[in-house]
Amino acid sequence: MNIVITGTGSYLPGTIITNQHFDDSFFYDTAGLPLAHSQTTVVEKFKSITGIQERRYASPAQNMSDLAAMAAKKALENSSVDAEQIDAIILAHNFGNVESGSPLIDIMPCIATRVKHLLKIENPNCVAFDILFGCPGWVQALILARQYLIAENAKRILVVGGETLSRVIDPHDRDSMIYADGAGAVVLERNDEPAKNGILATCAQTHSFDQAYFLYYDVSNKKEPVEKAKYLKMDGKKIYEFALNHVPLAMKECLEKSGTDIRQLKKIFLHQANEKMDDAILKRFYKLYDISPPPEHVMPMNIGMYGNSSVASIPVLLDEVLNNKYPEHTLLPGDVILLASVGAGMSINAVTYKI
Repeated sequence: MNIVITGTGSYLPGTIITNQHFDDSFFYDTAGLPLAHSQTTVVEKFKSITGIQERRYASPAQNMSDLAAMAAKKALENSSVDAEQIDAIILAHNFGNVESGSPLIDIMPCIATRVKHLLKIENPNCVAFDILFGCPGWVQALILARQYLIAENAKRILVVGGETLSRVIDPHDRDSMIYADGAGAVVLERNDEPAKNGILATCAQTHSFDQAYFLYYDVSNKKEPVEKAKYLKMDGKKIYEFALNHVPLAMKECLEKSGTDIRQLKKIFLHQANEKMDDAILKRFYKLYDISPPPEHVMPMNIGMYGNSSVASIPVLLDEVLNNKYPEHTLLPGDVILLASVGAGMSINAVTYKI
């Protein structure tokens, strides 16, 4: 039995926000004090660390469910599958629909149900549900979809990741420059062909003993006036150290479970969180195999153009690579790739996949 991706799709909203957008911002530290450096210096340092030059924001009229439905529709079209033949929709997100200008999070009905509604799927046996798993949510949804296809003897599942992080960020926190909006999707199918391909192995972990609140929800860094609204917050230094210590080990475990030799690994798709962190993870991973430096062109990245769209980052990047957007990252049948992510929880996961 093989569990394979038969179609991919992504949607990025049209509003492009460059780094210059933040030149007139007023950033404060967690104690409520203005940052010592000028805004220009803060923005320049931000780019040197994250690699982000611009990001995409949804228009005021768009909800996250709209972005997700558009990505899902493209995946269905790419797979040539009739939407009525889908057995389930699993949708990863963190904040649901957040209307423009509102601090309220809307997750009822669940976003997967809304996507099913927008796709006009009538089949009541197409089960729709959400998953909350931090930034690794889409990869975890892929893992769950594989298990569902095997356990329920289902045929096809739509796996979607979507986020509008631009609506849950603190405008007075410099970390707000990292986040972005977008959606990505795949159609995952079960087949009984003799040749082994598709998902070869998976790995998932949650480290919550000391690390549960490295990402959290809290009030604005600007302490006055006091407001009830809360925003996405993170301890960047702790997350960086955690990722370097744990993600490469999880990647190695997943690769070895698949029986794949490191020299057969064609591409690595990491969650697009931070260019410097992803580069460090890649180097640490290959050092586990006594390989330094890593092979050239092994890790596609698009964070510079799109920012960190959380659960959407890997499926968007995968869709672009499979559709030959980046000439140096062409994939062919038989190539083995590794998907890996880290995020709130703190959770980690990985999937080894053969094209």
